[in-house]
Amino acid sequence: MDGKDNKIESNNFINVSGNLLDLSKKQVMGIINVNNDSFYDGSRRTSVEQAVKAVEVQIEQGADIIDLGAISTRPNADLESTEVEVSRLLPVLKEVRRLFPDLIISVDTFRSDVADQAIGEGADIINDVYGGRYDGQMFSLIAKHKVPYILMHSRGFSQDMMELTSYQNVVNDVIHELSNSISELRDLGVKDIIIDPGFGFAKNIDQNYELLHGLDQFSILDVPVLAGLSRKSMIYKKLDVDPREALNGTTILNTLAVLKGASILRVHDVKQAKEVITLLEN
Repeated sequence: MDGKDNKIESNNFINVSGNLLDLSKKQVMGIINVNNDSFYDGSRRTSVEQAVKAVEVQIEQGADIIDLGAISTRPNADLESTEVEVSRLLPVLKEVRRLFPDLIISVDTFRSDVADQAIGEGADIINDVYGGRYDGQMFSLIAKHKVPYILMHSRGFSQDMMELTSYQNVVNDVIHELSNSISELRDLGVKDIIIDPGFGFAKNIDQNYELLHGLDQFSILDVPVLAGLSRKSMIYKKLDVDPREALNGTTILNTLAVLKGASILRVHDVKQAKEVITLLEN
């Protein structure tokens, strides 16, 4: 095997709390929303008991990673305070870590102080929908703790992101903007980076599909790719249904994402995503 191949293989691995996770084996990340404002009402969990039960179900269905989020970042969502986010997140995180000591837990937050507390309570990965733009301390915090970081592409914030959809070429522009952030992280010594093209964030429906069909081009960045397509408006609006009826469309697009090189599928419906991976790997 030549040096180029060795480089490609090394980029399949991320260090998760001292253990190497091989992302050449496709992973499913289950979404657990600990709030009452997420765009898909079937994913909302408003108590520790509900959230823990949902985690148990997703583990039974084959989830490799659980992603805990305590505030909604959908378009036009109200930005809730740090105190509200922490009060929802930490009790669930503590209980999930206690019950499932070996589970890989990601925390979906764009605030460095929340990320800091979450890592202290056992979070393995930080998933930042604003890619360090909301909080200028996020990158240095990730470097300090040496945890894997999911760098998502977005522009603006919840209230204005859908006004910021002007691209010369959406695939090239998103790659370029992610590349700049990756360079900043590398300069700080961050080694374990996963990118998320940010479907639905500052992209219209047509741009989302351009991004999906060009997903294989993100391999130029030499980092694993996460695809978060689950039940999003690019599916339910195109099919003229609501998010509760968007599972079949999600499965189809998840299949395409895997074929285009995604290493992680972030989903509400773990069983169906695992079936996609099982069928494509055989």
